[in-house]
Amino acid sequence: MDEAAVHFGTVLMAFFAIMNPIANTPVFLGLASDLPGGVRARIAMRAVFLAFVIVSVFTLTGNLIFSLFGITLPAFRIAGGVLVALVGYHMLQGESSRVHHPSDADRAASQSDVMDMAVSPLAMPILAGPGTIATAMSFAADGGTSAVLRVIGAFAVVCLATLASFLGGRWLIGVLGQNAIKVVTRLMGLILAVVGVQMMIEGIRGAVAGG
Repeated sequence: MDEAAVHFGTVLMAFFAIMNPIANTPVFLGLASDLPGGVRARIAMRAVFLAFVIVSVFTLTGNLIFSLFGITLPAFRIAGGVLVALVGYHMLQGESSRVHHPSDADRAASQSDVMDMAVSPLAMPILAGPGTIATAMSFAADGGTSAVLRVIGAFAVVCLATLASFLGGRWLIGVLGQNAIKVVTRLMGLILAVVGVQMMIEGIRGAVAGG
C-alpha cells in the first residue's frame, strides 16, 4: 500500500479515536439539550469549525513552535505520546480524561452565555484538546508539506463526522444506546493507547539515534 495512504489512514484513526464523535455526542447534548434545534446546530457548527482552525494552526506552525522553544521532535513525540496514551487509558477505564474534557468551571461558564459554549468547553478542550494538538503536530512534524496536508485533511474528515454526530445526536443515542457508546469509547481508548505508545517508541528511537 502507498506510504501516503498508510500515513493518512493512521492519522485518521488516531484523530477519530481521540475525538471520538460518538462518545462526545452525549456531552454535547448534555450541554445543549434544552436549546432549540436551530441554536444547537449553530453551536455544533461553530465548535467544529473552531476546533478545525485551532488544530490546523498548530499543524501548520509546528516546526516554528519547535524552533522558538528549542524543542526537538523526539522529545515532543515522547511527551505527546505519554499524553495521548493517558487519554486512551482513561477511556479504557470508562472515565473522562482530565486533559481532554471540560471541568466543572467550564460547564458553569458555558451556561452563562449559550453561544460561548461552542468555544469552551466544546471546541477547547473537548474537540481540540491537548491530545488532539499533540497528535496533529507529531504526525506533521517531519513529513513535509504533503504530510501537513494529509494531517489537516484527515482532521477535516473527522470534524465532518463529529458535526454529523452532533446534529443527529438524539437519533444516534436512541439507535446505539448508552451501553454501545461505552463499548465504542473503550475500543477507541485501546486504539488511542496504542497510538500513544507508538509515538513514544518513535520518540525514544529518534532520541537514541540523535544522541
